[in-house]
Amino acid sequence: MPQPTRTPDEIRRSIEAHRVELGLAVEQVRGEVVKLTDWRGQMRIHQREVLIGAAAAGFLLAGGIAGVTGLFTRRKRHKG
Repeated sequence: MPQPTRTPDEIRRSIEAHRVELGLAVEQVRGEVVKLTDWRGQMRIHQREVLIGAAAAGFLLAGGIAGVTGLFTRRKRHKG
């Protein structure tokens, strides 16, 4: 049987060190997830883009293009 290269105490210390590292990594990932999924914060950062997109969407949904082009392409109707 081969001799262990590490003592039980060394193994315990290694496990504890890895446990601490894992805990720190989990906290770091949790912070990143919270930051990336904070839609209010994202809207604050990109407020100008959000407003432009909302205005464009509202214009399209309200039939703005059809209304504007209808004004320019309207033909006079003949009474018959």
